[in-house]
Amino acid sequence: MNFKEKLEDQDIFRRVGRIADEMGLETYVVGGYVRDLILNRPSKDIDFVCVGPGIDLATKVASSFDDHVPLSVFKNFGTAMIKLEDWEVEFVGARKESYKFDSRKPIVEDGTLQEDQERRDFTINAMAICVNEARYGELVDPFGGVEDIKRKLIKTPTDPNITFSDDPLRMMRAIRFAAQLNFDIDPDTFDGIVNNANRLSIISGERIIDELNKMILVDKPSYGFKLLFASKLLHEFFPEMVELQGVDSVGDKSHKDNFYHTLQVLDNICTMTDDLWLRWAAIMHDIAKPPTKRFNKKVGWTFYGHEDKGARMTPGIFRRLKLPMDERMKFVQKLVKLHLRPIALVSDKVTDSAVRRLLFDAGDAIDDLMKLCRADVTSKNNNKVQRYLANFDKVEQKILEVEEKDQVRNFQPPVSGEEIMSIFGIEPSRIIGELKEDIKEAILEGTIQNNKEDALQLLYRLAELRGLKRKID
Repeated sequence: MNFKEKLEDQDIFRRVGRIADEMGLETYVVGGYVRDLILNRPSKDIDFVCVGPGIDLATKVASSFDDHVPLSVFKNFGTAMIKLEDWEVEFVGARKESYKFDSRKPIVEDGTLQEDQERRDFTINAMAICVNEARYGELVDPFGGVEDIKRKLIKTPTDPNITFSDDPLRMMRAIRFAAQLNFDIDPDTFDGIVNNANRLSIISGERIIDELNKMILVDKPSYGFKLLFASKLLHEFFPEMVELQGVDSVGDKSHKDNFYHTLQVLDNICTMTDDLWLRWAAIMHDIAKPPTKRFNKKVGWTFYGHEDKGARMTPGIFRRLKLPMDERMKFVQKLVKLHLRPIALVSDKVTDSAVRRLLFDAGDAIDDLMKLCRADVTSKNNNKVQRYLANFDKVEQKILEVEEKDQVRNFQPPVSGEEIMSIFGIEPSRIIGELKEDIKEAILEGTIQNNKEDALQLLYRLAELRGLKRKID
């Protein structure tokens, strides 16, 4: 198979081939770029392998441009990279690898193209296209990568048990590629993942979560999570999610399988947003159902307080999974805590005060919270789904009306603590916080309007009850 025409879109291939010929280096474009070329997927990373010193080739290529081209050299890894506008172009010498059992860091030696292809993770990533003039565009595909792309199959080029034992991160990559490309995993390859799942323990949390987040960002992440669960990889790093799986029954009373419910919520929300952290909120929203599960003879299975406990669990899970401990975690935590609140506002008897409190607590996350609530409707009864969604329409209308009237979303107290200290000539103390809290409660209850004049009048009354007198200027 010849890819000469497909390579003509970019000058870099002819340029590298010409310089490689001048240096007497057999050179190929390899890996993901070749795979994506065949799949007609966009790619901004190009990897070149030469049988010889890759850094020397990269240096010559970088200096061949009239304009300055940034060159980064990584001597420890024997690689170099140049940046061309929004392209990243990496060069490495062909190599063979061996591994120690307790590490995924390879012992690297110079090798042939065949040895370089044998070390790669999957057949679809082990193809190479020659850029030397004599063989320009010629595909080298010793493991049938093209055929596996046609079959939509993820398969290791050599024994999967060796491939995954050597570098256990490849197991996460196998499932990530299956989820991204909507491919199946070859049965022997999947067995290799099952056999080596416990080897994931030698991989850093940062590398695992990087692969997981890429999986979460696909159009339908549930497929990847089902593979993680079936292979027992999920058990290695996210036991809280594994605990969601299963159904308990007492007599004729059962609860739904919260693992598969969570995956449905995740898929649902992916139709509404590409935001990674809103997707994480979907993953985490019911995470505390297992520890809060109780059986009541009258009502059946209950999960009272799972939203509060889930919010308390969120920081610990984020920390262990090496997810960011910043505003992104707090956003997920907030949505977990609040995800049951909107449905309680459906009743016509609900007061504006309850809506104001939700707006105050949710702040700018209110729109994302409503998306999560809609995604959380997973009944197989379509009439029930439509009824719940119509209820959320009512809630959103109430929110709009109250917000327009009272403007309490993320409102700042009309009177600050500094102003209170200045008005009464007092030092920082607990009473200042109490006064601010009383003013906030009055606004949320609708006792006063959300403006400075009403807030000051209430402040003076509250201060008088506490024996505080205004300072005379």
